[in-house]
Amino acid sequence: MNSERIEVHGTVQGVGFRPHVYRVASALGIRGDVRNVGGHVVITASGHPETLAAFRRDLRDRAPAHARIDDITVTPAEDFGLTDFFVRDSGFGVGPRTVVPDLATCEACLGELFDPDDRRYRYPFINCTDCGPRATIVESLPYDRSRTAMRGFPLCDLCSAEYHDPADRRFHAEPVACPDCGPRLRWDAVTGGEALHLATSMIARGGIVAIKGIGGYQLVCDARNDEAIARLRIVKHRPRKPLAVMVRDVSEARGMAVVDAAAARQLESPAAPIVVLPARDGALDVGLFLPYSPLHHLLLHDLARPLVVTSGNRSGEPIAITDERAEATLGPLVDGILAHDRPIVARYDDSVVRAGRMVRRARGFAPDSLPLPVPSPAPVLALGAQLKHTTTLAVGDRAVIGPHTGDLENVETFTAFERTAEALCRWQDVTPDYCAHDLHPRYLSTRHARRWPRERRIPVQHHHAHVAATAAEHGVRGPFIGVAYDGLGLGGDGTLWGGEILLATYRDYRRVGRFGRAPLPGGEVAVRRPGRMALGYLYGAEDFGEPSIPDCFDVDDQELIRRMIERRVNCPIASSAGRLFDAAAALLGLCDENSYEGEAAVLLEAAAHGHSGPALDWKLHRRDGMWVYDPIPTLRDLLGEPAGVAAARFHTTIAEVTVALVNEVAGTVRTVCLGGGVFQNRGLVDEVTRGLDGFQVLVGERVPVNDGGISYGQAAIAAALLAGGEH
Repeated sequence: MNSERIEVHGTVQGVGFRPHVYRVASALGIRGDVRNVGGHVVITASGHPETLAAFRRDLRDRAPAHARIDDITVTPAEDFGLTDFFVRDSGFGVGPRTVVPDLATCEACLGELFDPDDRRYRYPFINCTDCGPRATIVESLPYDRSRTAMRGFPLCDLCSAEYHDPADRRFHAEPVACPDCGPRLRWDAVTGGEALHLATSMIARGGIVAIKGIGGYQLVCDARNDEAIARLRIVKHRPRKPLAVMVRDVSEARGMAVVDAAAARQLESPAAPIVVLPARDGALDVGLFLPYSPLHHLLLHDLARPLVVTSGNRSGEPIAITDERAEATLGPLVDGILAHDRPIVARYDDSVVRAGRMVRRARGFAPDSLPLPVPSPAPVLALGAQLKHTTTLAVGDRAVIGPHTGDLENVETFTAFERTAEALCRWQDVTPDYCAHDLHPRYLSTRHARRWPRERRIPVQHHHAHVAATAAEHGVRGPFIGVAYDGLGLGGDGTLWGGEILLATYRDYRRVGRFGRAPLPGGEVAVRRPGRMALGYLYGAEDFGEPSIPDCFDVDDQELIRRMIERRVNCPIASSAGRLFDAAAALLGLCDENSYEGEAAVLLEAAAHGHSGPALDWKLHRRDGMWVYDPIPTLRDLLGEPAGVAAARFHTTIAEVTVALVNEVAGTVRTVCLGGGVFQNRGLVDEVTRGLDGFQVLVGERVPVNDGGISYGQAAIAAALLAGGEH
């Protein structure tokens, strides 16, 4: 008989791993015990050598579906003198920690939810070790009920028996509860099932209801009621941005969108993200998702219709997570509030996936960690950018990416960012030694960095972070070519960048190509008004000796804007791919005003769908030691075609230009990393990838290519800088 101490690191808390260990040990006759310690699992085991080998093998090979084993360490130990195998209470320790993302309701719990003979029939908080809230209720690790939002709900005798029975699927399911001992719904003074009935009745009559979800309040209305949707848009201050629709199942989704096998798997996955899909009616893409909590399942079942389900906030504000905040901010806007008494510890919006690639990383994915290609010798808190904000904590060889916060525009969103950062550090039980931040001095995240001593700050250029995020996700080790196309970011030379070709490692980069520059008349106003951006190219584009584009369209205050550009009054210059897409959309009459970030580019991509054609005119020039794309011939050639054909040819042009720029600068480097929000355009990514035959072309999949991935890129760069060497 040998005795061993076995430590298992990875995603091993909150996924039924201790019950799994118990069952494997019992089946093999292993003596010992298992407990959570810090963020990992520690096992003591005694048995014959060959039995212990089988035990270790089965721990990994037969692990629960949601577990992820990163490392198993084994050390010899003295005989423990135990005659059986036991599950122990948790202990505290040091080492890597993983908080499990929230998991969609499993089939077993759904069966009970709609079984009239089950004691949890129609109970909206049903869960087990395979499903239910995790990250949204955890206060600290190790993951035990006493350190979650469930500590205020003592278990009844029946739930306690399940919780302590190793043969039960609710064995150590920390959120376990039932109608006798768990949380309850509330509608004003009415509770329980009647509260749910009042809420569904209001939605059925065309009302808007604020519902307390898993990671925050949500606004819900009938997706087939045009009046309710129009009112919701007013309430949200969201006039045109698409709203996500929750449907009962994949079959109902297929009635609204083109759902292939890969999309169906995403919809039905435990993460249950919003999946952006081509609409059946040929209009803009539609975001669909399935019910992921018991409460959502009850709503969809009782109402028997698709529902608009969107975050419980007004545009620019964080999602409400407390009942008091919901009453104050949402109460005056809706027809009722369906609340409950289980606290939400952490704010989580719904994740969004498009074409198999992450657009918004939140519920269901965050705060799961990703590897760092270069381990960080000290903890680093990467503060992200300004828009689509996330925070990342680098600890050792892992990067823990926090959930999508939103745009850091005001005190409320900034406070939400600070709380998320504090939670990441608390869960990992570390105090960061360094912070990594964007170069832009006006970003609120950069202002936060000023609280740190100067020697503890690591500034990271915006577009270097974009392409480093893609490289790090895919484990790139050597030099790579970074193609960073986005709206705007402060460049290393103090100007605004956004259409950049970089020859990079994690530690350094060299700008070797870019898009031609044009002024932004009115600064941020030009971001909202694509017509102004077109005038920027018309009157002030970088001079390559080409005639300007024709003055053939009307924009308010056009003469004033011309004088602003000529006199360089509030007209910052940018080499931005995103702003070029805006100008093209304006010239084609597709978008006069961006009501949300990227709207013009979305409409341009939609217009191109189903059309094709050769590239428009384009030219490269050599300037200041780099290759520069001159967009004026392209914009001039854009005019005179039907909008759909012209939009398709514009996309083909940008792809050809990208391929040409990469080929000019590549040398012996054969890995290309795409980053920046422009590469959310799946058609552009496909064309660039086809054109770069012979290169390894990588794009963000688990990390957004938009600014939601900036913090991960910052963390990878900071880790490499601290580690030194050739990275």
